Amino acid sequence: MPAKQQPKKQPQKGSTQKKQTSKPSGGKAKKKKWSKGKVRDKLNNLAMFDKATYDKLYKEVPNYRLITPAVVSERLKIRASLARRALLELLSKGLIKEVAKHHAQVIYTRAPKGDE
Repeated sequence: MPAKQQPKKQPQKGSTQKKQTSKPSGGKAKKKKWSKGKVRDKLNNLAMFDKATYDKLYKEVPNYRLITPAVVSERLKIRASLARRALLELLSKGLIKEVAKHHAQVIYTRAPKGDE
């Protein structure tokens, strides 16, 4: 009979140890914090042409292989609405050629050298 009493004491000690180790990993664990997300730098693009940018438009843009308002806006640091108007002006003067037109996107390319 005394052998039966000792196993009762050992599980009690083991159970108290298990309870102590299980407390930190239980409900008191820290919650995951959400990231703030990536912040993009604000673009400071021109709303109107200055003389240098206007000259650069006529000099460089007709030589681009792919011409879109996004490309012109990024390279000349102008707003996209201004780039769309500028491309319409270049198209009317015959410096660029329209490839595809969609309600949201217009794609141009350089005009062939023979057509003038």
